[in-house]
Amino acid sequence: MGTTQLETVPEPKYWHLKTVLSEALDSDFAVGEILPNERELAARFGVARATLRQALEQLELEGRLQRRRGVGTTVAPPRVGVSVGTEQHDWPGTAGDAWQAVDCAVGAPPLAVARLFDAEALDEVHTVRRIRTTHGQSVAAELLYVPASSVPDLTAIDAPSGPARARSVLRELQRLDLEGQDRAVELGSARADDAKELDRLPGAPVLVVTTRYFSLGRTVAVSVATYRADTCRLTFGDSGDVQISHDGHRQAS
Repeated sequence: MGTTQLETVPEPKYWHLKTVLSEALDSDFAVGEILPNERELAARFGVARATLRQALEQLELEGRLQRRRGVGTTVAPPRVGVSVGTEQHDWPGTAGDAWQAVDCAVGAPPLAVARLFDAEALDEVHTVRRIRTTHGQSVAAELLYVPASSVPDLTAIDAPSGPARARSVLRELQRLDLEGQDRAVELGSARADDAKELDRLPGAPVLVVTTRYFSLGRTVAVSVATYRADTCRLTFGDSGDVQISHDGHRQAS
């Protein structure tokens, strides 16, 4: 990383420094590499540490850097594309799925999830927990809720929990004919369990993608996937339709 003096730059120093640092990240650093400490960087570029922090914070917001607890500031991997279009027509866990099943439990779903199903009450729901990683880092965590009525042929012979049980639930779900799905995206804050899973602080910004899967004329599964906002970008299908929510009312744009 070269040395650049910024005293004569007409634009805000931190903004120009952000541009210089971004170029250096592309040419001088590898994904996951730890940046020098603030004192060293500030000395190299001839700026105050407050100016440097502003530039680093902006790069973190743009997904170029990650601040990892106990590690320091590292170069972030390329952002993961999160498709929010409805042109996809696959069940979770099919070939090419980037998610890894890690656990499965049985119980009642959260009320907000239960409302998405077409049933009065759901006492027995398989909750499959999956993780998506890139460059060795967890970038998203998913809870897939599958009512027992959606996978009636799931046998008790299978393991009661763990990855094997999760894969069994996914296989049974894939036996159904997928009739369609819808997807909603909102900005949220990481809960304590999500933050631990994604190596973020509680309250860090996340993207929450909720997907309903339809078969047999009803909702047969609901996915709630939490993505790190600093490592993900939204992608859209050919239709270009985006659902925008204003105070609970959605409209297409």
